[in-house]
Amino acid sequence: MNACTTLPRILATLAALVLAGLSMTGCVAQNEWDRLLEANRSLTDQVERLKMERDEARTALDAQRSALARAEAAVAQLRGENSMLRQQLDAAMSELAGLGKRLGDIQVMALDPETDRALQELAAQFPDLIQYDSATGMLRFASDLTFDSGSDVVKAEAKSALSALSRVLSAPSASAYDVYVEGHTDSQRISANTARRHPTNRHLSVHRSISVINELAGLGVSTGRLMAAGWGEHRPRVPNTASGNTAANRRVEIYLTRPKLSSSYVQPTPATPTATPAQPEPEIIK
Repeated sequence: MNACTTLPRILATLAALVLAGLSMTGCVAQNEWDRLLEANRSLTDQVERLKMERDEARTALDAQRSALARAEAAVAQLRGENSMLRQQLDAAMSELAGLGKRLGDIQVMALDPETDRALQELAAQFPDLIQYDSATGMLRFASDLTFDSGSDVVKAEAKSALSALSRVLSAPSASAYDVYVEGHTDSQRISANTARRHPTNRHLSVHRSISVINELAGLGVSTGRLMAAGWGEHRPRVPNTASGNTAANRRVEIYLTRPKLSSSYVQPTPATPTATPAQPEPEIIK
């Protein structure tokens, strides 16, 4: 039995005793009557105070229960988000492993003399924009001359160089090569404005590679020969400066490669027109 229910009974009992005393004696001293009234008021005040404390305790308990419910809901939400992020990470790791295998199948090598000469002439035509490495069959485009800062839109002056490159790639001597486009950035942090379209440096590098292969595809190079990838800031040519603003590391590298086909690769068969005599197999350049 709690205090809130006990005290009224005590008061009632005291009142009954007082009445009983009056009935037996017929009178009571004034000072005794005053003392009893004061005791009654004190007990009444205690009852009211205990009721208030009870109500406050109930309110506090309800608030704690609500806070606990919100915390449990937040934990459940975080668990769900964590599970989703784990799934995304597993998918990204699987995709990265597939890309790594495909990169391992790419053979970087010197090119045939005719294509090598054509690429040397291309680099000489655009000396500020393009560097050519004959030993690896690699063209290096300076990103600052190919794209505006934080952008994946190819500049007009770079489009003319890509147009000339497309003609080299479409020549018979280069037709057997695949074209691997690899984007790189420096380590400078992505600005808030750039992050709306390119959340990280890796996104920016990949998006720039895609823009380059889209340009080449639009100029007639078969999309089946084009591959885009991006390393972001993770493969610098030179150490980045303290600010990360290192122009030499901002680049797009284009490799002409002859892939080593895996057993799972199925080469598409071109449609053969009806009633067309069989054509001899094209000579494969070794």
